[in-house]
Amino acid sequence: MITGLDHVQLAAPPGSETVLRAFYGGILGLREIPKPPSLAARGGCWFEAGPTTQLHLGIDPDFRPARKAHPALRVTGIRAHATRLTHHDITVTWDDTLPGHHRFYAHDPVGNRLEFLE
Repeated sequence: MITGLDHVQLAAPPGSETVLRAFYGGILGLREIPKPPSLAARGGCWFEAGPTTQLHLGIDPDFRPARKAHPALRVTGIRAHATRLTHHDITVTWDDTLPGHHRFYAHDPVGNRLEFLE
């Protein structure tokens, strides 16, 4: 029996932790959480994306951004999120094809696709 979703992992290129922290922690406001010491040497960074879900960014030497696959981040005040991203020169693409929801797509600094959903 599956009881929930613990985390989503996105890949990132070596040496990208600084821009990832600025984006996920600074712009999006997610709280960074420490990686266990046994995994910290691999690089990357982890964030809380809600009370029971984490977003992990793992370093991949053969990195290719996820252009189709993506996490969907449930938000409140979606227009404020879109405005914040555009003020940081991040392109926001609205999509009205999911009935009963407001949503847009954006890309993180290394090119991974993200969905924002309200």
